Amino acid sequence: MTNRRDFGKLALGGTLGALLAASRSGRAAVHPSAPGIKLCAQTGPSPTDDQLLFLKQIGAEYVSVGSTPDLRTAEGFLQIKKRYADAGITVWNIGNTSVHNMPEVTLNLPGRDQKVEEYKQYLRNLGKAGIYYTTYAHMGNGIWSSGRATIRGATGREFDMASPDKQGVWDGKTWKEPLSHGRVFTKEEIWENYTHFIKQVAPVAEEAGVRIGIHPDDPPVPVLAGVPRCIFGNFEGYKRALEIANSPNVGICMCCGTWLEGGKQLTGKDPEEMIRYFGAKKIWKIHFRNVSAPLPHFVETFMDNGYYDMYKIMKALRDVNYDGIVILDHSPSLVSGGNAQTAYGFAYMRALLNRANAEAKG
Repeated sequence: MTNRRDFGKLALGGTLGALLAASRSGRAAVHPSAPGIKLCAQTGPSPTDDQLLFLKQIGAEYVSVGSTPDLRTAEGFLQIKKRYADAGITVWNIGNTSVHNMPEVTLNLPGRDQKVEEYKQYLRNLGKAGIYYTTYAHMGNGIWSSGRATIRGATGREFDMASPDKQGVWDGKTWKEPLSHGRVFTKEEIWENYTHFIKQVAPVAEEAGVRIGIHPDDPPVPVLAGVPRCIFGNFEGYKRALEIANSPNVGICMCCGTWLEGGKQLTGKDPEEMIRYFGAKKIWKIHFRNVSAPLPHFVETFMDNGYYDMYKIMKALRDVNYDGIVILDHSPSLVSGGNAQTAYGFAYMRALLNRANAEAKG
């Protein structure tokens, strides 16, 4: 039987390309999810008994967990998974900030090959631990903000294109204008770098049975500090990127807040339209967040206080038989701290989901 390496030595014509796609699809392992929309909480790798009790009290049956460096092995992931399982909670994904967003990969900087190999091992570790989803971001200079703003007495992230204080931040690093990396990058470079990365990691994801959901660029400004955000800031970019990946294990983490930051003028489709177009086969995680207005100036606000009707998102998910997670994202800070933010967001999402389910049955 002809293997992948043999195929790679041949020039891919139409028929041969179809054979390759079929071969990859046949090898792919996409772990099936239980039916239904899953409300999820963002948590840490070593929860206390009180934290587990809190999750039980709000009805959180699924969690998305961030990992610490000492637990970024298959054994460490199994340890995290068991801690939650003993409390009746399912770990949906375990993040790793070291490979979640890699400028070395996005911009082809020194150390790219090492980062790609680190990511491949991360996928293998997830698969061995029975974690079948992870989120990836392809941003070259981080998530950008210009400060904090006040909303109903709480504070939330603000971004203003006109602000001289705007900067990008990720994993302890900061980038500023005019050029975050000393030069202007072309769109073609960003596409080439994405293609180089995804062609290497997609086969590993398939073999490990792990789905990769790609997060939008936050914010989806066409160019920031010399770095184009041309792929994951608009509908056409996502469409082309998934075609390049050509893998059932590569899809979308639909961050609704980021998408609303861009607005339909920049993104091409609003969150509801993205959900209805790509459906449950390609969207596996929803970041549930509202903002005050589209670019050039927005504030991350409460779900009931932004410019978009969040129920449209929940109803669309119900209509396409979505079976992934919906998770609170970047909520404004509350005086009582993280638990209060989580409880408020979880209750709001639960109310919208109950309404969508009731209308579907009715």
